[in-house]
Amino acid sequence: MDRPLDQGGTRVEAVMAAVEARIAGRLLGPGAKLPSIRGFAETMGVSKSTVVEAYDRLLARGTVVSRPGSGFYVAGRMEPLCLASIGPRLDRAVDPLWIARQSLEAAPGMLKPGCGWMPPDWMPDPGIRRALRQLARDGGQDLVSYDQPLGLPALRQTLSRRLAERGIPAHPDQIVLMDSATQALDLICRFLLEPGDAVLVDDPCYFNFHALLRAHRVRVVGVPFTASGPDLAAFEAALMAHKPRFYLTNSGLHNPTGASLSPATVHRVLKLAETHGTAIVEDDIYCDFEAEPGPRLAGFDGLERVIHVGGFSKTLSAAARVGFIAVRADWVERLVDLKLAVSLGSGHLNAALVHRFLGDGSYRHYLDGMRARLATERGTVVRRLASAGLTVDHLPAAGMFLWARLPEGLDAAEVATRALARGVVLAPGNVFSVSQSAGAHLRFNVAQSTDPRVFSELERAMDAAA
Repeated sequence: MDRPLDQGGTRVEAVMAAVEARIAGRLLGPGAKLPSIRGFAETMGVSKSTVVEAYDRLLARGTVVSRPGSGFYVAGRMEPLCLASIGPRLDRAVDPLWIARQSLEAAPGMLKPGCGWMPPDWMPDPGIRRALRQLARDGGQDLVSYDQPLGLPALRQTLSRRLAERGIPAHPDQIVLMDSATQALDLICRFLLEPGDAVLVDDPCYFNFHALLRAHRVRVVGVPFTASGPDLAAFEAALMAHKPRFYLTNSGLHNPTGASLSPATVHRVLKLAETHGTAIVEDDIYCDFEAEPGPRLAGFDGLERVIHVGGFSKTLSAAARVGFIAVRADWVERLVDLKLAVSLGSGHLNAALVHRFLGDGSYRHYLDGMRARLATERGTVVRRLASAGLTVDHLPAAGMFLWARLPEGLDAAEVATRALARGVVLAPGNVFSVSQSAGAHLRFNVAQSTDPRVFSELERAMDAAA
């Protein structure tokens, strides 16, 4: 999106900034022709003379070159990729990558209701330590070698059984272990995408989907997301208009809204994807928050068109990360070749640790307690949000996220900026939204919102932003 003309500087500088943003974001590569003077003047809402002067200044800087009788072209070699320059430039205080960094680097005592993971004291630390000790005592366990190309066979067998419990048929040889779900998504992007391809995402969706897809230099197309899944009319229209390579979604306990696809929506999404030749990538990282498995695209599809991704960083350990891909059998070999090319394999030690922890029965007991605790805190947080004037339009059945709407007239980015100054990291809605249509929303992590100070500081930030 071009920079608006009301954010400071002259109109000439605004036109220059818009061109430079397109170059930094890979929308214009070396040798690419700049828009015509007349066309760009209309796009920017300025005079042709303003665009001429802007292009002349860029020419003087060496950013572009002029070819008489032909126009202006991007000059030189491309600068290294800068994700922050791709798409609309947000204030760094509310940029999605900034939120992740601030949450990870937060000082002790800082409140993080906007972060996307569980507090350490909610995680099964004693069980992890016990599994580590068991591994250390197991003289037959190889803890120093590379793993097999597909990953640890014993863990893949366990994952195959777990997927079958959720109605997803995946033979162990159709499961490829990765070092995280994020790495799994990156590998799928490498496998399926070429620069310039279109990918559909929910609007809103997990903010790192945006950053990852931009890193692969593709067009990100948002589809409005509802309490039962994507808006089907908009989904069909986007398939027809953009011919996307795939649709990336959380079908269960969607981030940030907490919603899950209904069976009817799952069926319709699959039919539309089949009609238009579109693959689906289903990120199911939150599945273990559910006591009863909900409908999954991979379950209805049988992994014909759907690639299923999972992992354990949200429920087991973010330090010992393990992810996986369940995929149709005829894609496995090519996917594994690509995995070996970019990483030479996945972490055997972490895979052995996760397998040991899943196998002793303690993981299921831990999940039962965690789900009950989340259910209690979810009700408390909803009440506290209501007292502060926020509305939760959809109450999730499980999981850790609530998608809350601020009172009319308040901007979530401004509230987040004010809260940050008081030591609270919030997650404003537009970092999740391709269309920037979620400016009145905040995502709250129930597990990170148990401290009453979250709400007192939230109300102070809202008052300051009013």
